[in-house]
Amino acid sequence: MKKIAVLTSGGDAPGMNAALRAVVRSAIYRGLQVLGVKKGYNGLIEGNMVEMDVSSVADIIHRGGTILGTARSDEFKTEEGIEKALDKLRVLEIDGLVVLGGDGTMRGALELSKRGIPVACIPCTIDNDLGYTDYAVGFMTATETVADAISRLRDTSSSHGRANVVEVMGRRCGDIALYSGLAGGAETIVVPEVAFDLDALLRKVLRGKNRGKRHHIIVLAEGAGNPYEISEAIQKTAEMETRVTILGHVQRGGTPTVFDRIMASQMGSMAVDLLYNGEKDRAIAINCNKIVSVPIEDALKTQKLFQHELLETAGMLAI
Repeated sequence: MKKIAVLTSGGDAPGMNAALRAVVRSAIYRGLQVLGVKKGYNGLIEGNMVEMDVSSVADIIHRGGTILGTARSDEFKTEEGIEKALDKLRVLEIDGLVVLGGDGTMRGALELSKRGIPVACIPCTIDNDLGYTDYAVGFMTATETVADAISRLRDTSSSHGRANVVEVMGRRCGDIALYSGLAGGAETIVVPEVAFDLDALLRKVLRGKNRGKRHHIIVLAEGAGNPYEISEAIQKTAEMETRVTILGHVQRGGTPTVFDRIMASQMGSMAVDLLYNGEKDRAIAINCNKIVSVPIEDALKTQKLFQHELLETAGMLAI
């Protein structure tokens, strides 16, 4: 092992830069040459790479996004695209690859691994939809961003006596809504993993209104319902003025939390160690507060389990 490459792919996540910093500096510490791949798998196909040194990753541990850039690559999903990427890896004499991203990124890494490229994957996705790891890099930062927004919205909603439907990211996984809703004291949390009962929500709003409650915050994962239909129903049935707030891509940005920086740093260091020690097919995880690794295929097969007990706790505390 003399030379490795590192890339970020898919949606960006706060903490990616911290992981990149750890990969580059751990590799240099071990005497390895490091190439940074620009724009994800597209950059791998095109051979768009730059050599990285200690200064390349200076002052980035606290920055959101990714200095290498990221993109989704349709070409890499084809056999021709994979062959182009393999050709670049061979020509540039790259001995191993560290990949940062979510589910789709890891599936691409698995294809390279099956073709003989040693790969280590670092889970980076704010959705936290990978079942094999307790948390992915970026998730905790995203929930902090949303919880802060909920607190601000409660202030203005209470002043005006309004309800507010806050749509957050999470088309198939409701973890952002669940964690930020519980932390932010939301009255109702709507997630794709649990069937949505509009009548139950309306009864809850009416009970709160009748006892003098001046606000009602509904945190809605984007895959779980239509925020405008919910808003209209509340205004019609509960006769409570309601606003919709769609947080959108603001959830992806910002300074990563201490938790995300530390976890990303540990994972980046382990990724290099795995490749350096001859491991060829690994996905890194945090389980029970320990950084571990599993085969990529096993990671992708692991079902994501929703934490129903947290949703029940949130419901009890928001009576």
